[in-house]
Amino acid sequence: MWHNYINVSSIEEAVRVLSEKRERARVVAGGTDLILELERGVRKGVDTLIDVTRIPNLDKISIDEDEVVHLGALVTHNDCAASKLIRSRAYPLARASWEVGAPQIRNRGTIAGNVITGSPANDTITPLMALGAKVTLVSTRGTRIVPLKKFYLGVRKTVMESDELLVDISFPALTKTQRGTFIKLALRRAQAISLVNAALILDLKGDTVKSASITLGAVTPIITHAVKAEKFLTGKKLNEKNIAAAADLAVKSAKPIDDVRGSANYRSEMVRVITRRGLTAIRDGKEQTGMPKKPILLSVPQKTDRETQGSTAFPENKIETTINGKKYSFASGHDKTLLRLLREEGLLIGTKEGCAEGECGACTVFLDGQAVMSCLVPAPRAHHAEIVTVEGLANGKTLNPVQEKFIEFNAVQCGYCTPGFIMSGAKLLEEKPNPTRQEIEQAITGNLCRCTGYYKIVQAIEEAGKL
Repeated sequence: MWHNYINVSSIEEAVRVLSEKRERARVVAGGTDLILELERGVRKGVDTLIDVTRIPNLDKISIDEDEVVHLGALVTHNDCAASKLIRSRAYPLARASWEVGAPQIRNRGTIAGNVITGSPANDTITPLMALGAKVTLVSTRGTRIVPLKKFYLGVRKTVMESDELLVDISFPALTKTQRGTFIKLALRRAQAISLVNAALILDLKGDTVKSASITLGAVTPIITHAVKAEKFLTGKKLNEKNIAAAADLAVKSAKPIDDVRGSANYRSEMVRVITRRGLTAIRDGKEQTGMPKKPILLSVPQKTDRETQGSTAFPENKIETTINGKKYSFASGHDKTLLRLLREEGLLIGTKEGCAEGECGACTVFLDGQAVMSCLVPAPRAHHAEIVTVEGLANGKTLNPVQEKFIEFNAVQCGYCTPGFIMSGAKLLEEKPNPTRQEIEQAITGNLCRCTGYYKIVQAIEEAGKL
């Protein structure tokens, strides 16, 4: 994994360390991609992680006087999915953010991290490309702004230098005459990588298209515009004939590959299908169908003062943290994940390791009030943080209502996944005391049970919400 871990408290400090370490260092915010890459040996020669989550004001979403939207480098997918500004002025990005992973992943994963990872199957790059986004890169050498269309050099390759830090993503807000959407096709409804995705933004005058921006993901090495379809639609009415023709032209911009998840031919046909589906939804005013008005976040954040926490380096310092209301001080474990720190140093073994890839949810814990996959969180992030594990849900001998109902309804078989489900259920009821069945299903999309179905689990959480 890593040898050195530095919690920085300013942009200046982050770029100074990057300037010194260069290729041997990586910036970590959400870490949902980076941790897996380090464990799998994809990122070789990296010995230092620079944690930027303590830097103030990088988690802001704003719009300036020129009607340009700005996302700080720490803005998460859940931040975007829940933002009124993004939902009203950049809806395709809100929809794509909500389609990423599961609530625990969206609480940690950042939009900036998605952009830097540069996978052609990353969901949020597609709408950002359609919106005409730019990224601001900072180093000790100065600041530069790069259009997203010039940011990528190939699959997971960008123009970023090893000493640069991405601090801002910006794009023009949608106008009153613009409408758009995002459509994702994957092998399941949650926790799945896109087979194909598309972002569509139309500037309309009545039923006539003044301009179109259509971008396609997972079908080319770099997320790309469907240029022929965009040009065809300009000046034309949005009727069935023109929608079908534009969908056919969109296919010409796709150059998909065969892999274990789908054939090139299938992906090409699905480009046609989802382009047509998206254009039809915009025409009919149904582009937001299926998007919850208030998505479940599994987040009731605690107020923390980022500026007073200061910079800390590990292993030079101990990890000072609070777990289940008790103070802990760890002299070892800085080079582990939070999951392993809890189990091996903290001896709190209720949190389970299932997949170690952020897909099963067995390792769910609360980090500063947010449900997260602890297998994807670096242990030093626990420094000066508040953590709750399944051992901390009960109040003395009184079980949490979700725990009580799991027992009452026998919502368990082997029990391995149960702590994660209970954590998700408990945070859901904290966020929304009387959830609907659909909201319960949203809340547990990041939790997998390999023994049986989910009926008893859903029923237990539903009944707990009635207490």
